[in-house]
Amino acid sequence: MKKIFFFLAFGGLLAANFAGAQNSTPTAIPAQRLTSTIQVDGVLKEKAWKAAKRISKFVQREPDAGKAATEKTEVAILYDASTLYLGVWCYDRQPEHLTAQKMQRDFDFDTEDNFIVIIDTYNDERNGYLFVVNPNGAIADALITDNGNRVNKDWDGVWEAAARVHAPGWFVEIAIPFSTLKFNAARQIWGVNFERNIRRKREQALWQGWSQDANIEQVSRAGNLTNLKGLRSTNALQMRPYSLAGLENPRGAGNHSVADLGGDLDYLATPTVKMNVTLNPDFAQVESDRAQINLTRFSLKFPEKRKFFLEGRDVFDFGLGNNIQPFYSRRIGLAGNGREVPVLGGVRVLGKSGRTTLGGMILQSRRREAFPATNFAALRWRQDVLAQSSLGLIATTKAQPGRFNATYGGDYLYSTSNFFGGKNFLAGAAYAMSQTSDAAAKTGSAQRVFMSYPNDLLEFDVAWERASAAFNPEVGFLRRKSYRLLATELEINPRWRSNTLPWLRQLEFKPFELDYYRDDETGALQSLAMEFRPLGFSTKSRERFKFNVQRFGENLTEDFAIVNDLAVPARRYWFTRYEAQFNTFAGRKVSGAFAVNWGDFYNGARTEWTGNLVWRLNRFWSFSFDYQTNLIALPGGRFRLHEAGTRADFAFNPKLFGALFAQWNNEDEALLLNFRLNWIPKPGADFFFVVNQGLDTAPDRWLGINTTVLTKLVWHFAFSRNAEPPKPAPKPKTMAKSGKQNE
Repeated sequence: MKKIFFFLAFGGLLAANFAGAQNSTPTAIPAQRLTSTIQVDGVLKEKAWKAAKRISKFVQREPDAGKAATEKTEVAILYDASTLYLGVWCYDRQPEHLTAQKMQRDFDFDTEDNFIVIIDTYNDERNGYLFVVNPNGAIADALITDNGNRVNKDWDGVWEAAARVHAPGWFVEIAIPFSTLKFNAARQIWGVNFERNIRRKREQALWQGWSQDANIEQVSRAGNLTNLKGLRSTNALQMRPYSLAGLENPRGAGNHSVADLGGDLDYLATPTVKMNVTLNPDFAQVESDRAQINLTRFSLKFPEKRKFFLEGRDVFDFGLGNNIQPFYSRRIGLAGNGREVPVLGGVRVLGKSGRTTLGGMILQSRRREAFPATNFAALRWRQDVLAQSSLGLIATTKAQPGRFNATYGGDYLYSTSNFFGGKNFLAGAAYAMSQTSDAAAKTGSAQRVFMSYPNDLLEFDVAWERASAAFNPEVGFLRRKSYRLLATELEINPRWRSNTLPWLRQLEFKPFELDYYRDDETGALQSLAMEFRPLGFSTKSRERFKFNVQRFGENLTEDFAIVNDLAVPARRYWFTRYEAQFNTFAGRKVSGAFAVNWGDFYNGARTEWTGNLVWRLNRFWSFSFDYQTNLIALPGGRFRLHEAGTRADFAFNPKLFGALFAQWNNEDEALLLNFRLNWIPKPGADFFFVVNQGLDTAPDRWLGINTTVLTKLVWHFAFSRNAEPPKPAPKPKTMAKSGKQNE
């Protein structure tokens, strides 16, 4: 079977069309030193902007790859001792038709008119900072690692932007303090690229590298930012103290006040290495987790939302995949039910020196009820090798009185965006071992090898992974124990070139997807999931449809309790299901998605309906509603599960915004409400007003439970220093390459 998968992969690679890098001339943009001040207001009225050299050759990636952009875009860059400034002229012959429906920070920029810049300060063709602005002046940002293979949208940098819309189009000024960026003071030629999205035309235009196998996150394809001279590290010390006050009323405990102090201190030891000290961290601004009804036999995984752990999250990523993670930050400061366990404080170091990336953290939690005081530690080292590849080591530990757990491992990633003259290709391997002091089998291990060919026409993935019965990463995440997995997938997505059906953009076929789990000790089947997609397509207006046929195998070694008193008896099951999905383009004022999945389910039947509807009233208000229902019929009875959620997002301006979120399901019979208001008085500072309210909705009662009302203020102080003059900058890099777009 493995030989067949590799044969298909090789044949697909040979059949794929060859593509080289697509680059505009010039391939470099010079920055000009400021001798005056810039007011960041989106007007671009200063003489320095009028005199600055601009680049303007943007080329379409979508819908007509290689053709000139339909609207003109110009970019210029200025800088002074502390800040990098970008001026952007987005000309538009119909500015009244711009799609700009959001104003809050970290808006979903996949659905808006926007301008994107990515900056590779190390010029290492691997890592970058992504900054996004829309015509309302809303901003979003992300950290890019592994040449776009990892994107951390939860990172929040300290920067500002302003946008103005008037007759010729829309115009942007961006100010990025050098203290927000880590950079090598001796290497002052940076990678840079720009992208403009015109949503009403479904148009995406880039300055460099517009291949349909590529995206702007692939910094290996960027141009050069030149003429940066005399940059020095600034803001060596930054402080973010917080104060918190409010009221809590847990069920049956009565009202009591809450007050707390704490904060973070960041010290920039070198321009590329930062140390962070946190004392009594608090997560009151965090939005509630979305409750989920688990109809599987395995653990659910919730996303990290706490800001302290979001910065540098990518550094601790490890090559064992999503099923096995040596480091999962939600193990720190949160109990299994999401309840907070107080953290006294900790120290973290993140940085890069030359081709070496290093991350380390130590945190100490306090004792709380059944949870003993615990020390958590993680250390990650990664070395850049070849053009875009890396190898690394990781270690995590969890120490409690009389007990110790540790996980150690190494991984290797081979990555290139020049495979067959411009295609993406990745391959890698990882190995980890755990040690638990009080376990009967004290050591266990896990391994993974994989290969991936993710491109526009052809996508092929194959992976093998294993976790032994004794593998126990207690500072990590393990979906299931004692298994071996063979996973593979092939998708063929041809572009529609014919004049017949002119609304059709791309077809989607999935000949196979397979996840085959066996027990690591006995070799017996644990579970199997297969999917075949005979038809899928997307339209030029960005609607999408998929139809899938699914086949499952489950080997239950013990009765599986699904809900209440209903259980599936232990034995082997095979069943077939079908799925249809449809969604409209999310950039419309009203958009939605709908899916139905039906067929057999163990020894019974199950039908699942899901849907969501979004109404973007204007740039100030947006409303959404989602609903999921499962009708399950088993020999022991029938039951229906309902899950519903609704959300209202509002924004008065890009610095004052919030949301009201409500969720309910008939399994917990509880309505959970979360209100969150965020005000940004200045870059780096935040004020939060948060209300969490639970309501018991059982038929015989309607009671308020677990009420929390909190206010929190986080301020930002920066202290500058002078640095040694930099060494002469090297010559610009050779232009590159190509990659894949995630739309």
